[in-house]
Amino acid sequence: MLMKKFALAAASAMLATTVAFAASARPAYAANKVDCDAVMNEVNSGKHAKDIAADLKISTSSVYRCKRKAKAAAKAATKTSMQVKRGKEAPTMSAPSPAKAAASPAAAASPATK
Repeated sequence: MLMKKFALAAASAMLATTVAFAASARPAYAANKVDCDAVMNEVNSGKHAKDIAADLKISTSSVYRCKRKAKAAAKAATKTSMQVKRGKEAPTMSAPSPAKAAASPAAAASPATK
């Protein structure tokens, strides 16, 4: 009888410990932010993904993800520079220039310009 109580108490303790650890576990991606600049510096120095991952204590998939982001950013920059060369300005959301603002009737009637 004593042995059954001890086994039941041990099983309950293990269950409680398992539940406690499961409740306190957080996803790894939320805690670790990967510094893609550091990863790309390592990639450009000629290291392999596995070595970079070991040095920076990240996964190899994070290394590959940073490589994909850098490739996409380079492609977007090339596309934008090609548009500028052809005379097609990239669309920007900026305020009107002061010359255009002064030419408008509302700006001419305001006391600040007199």
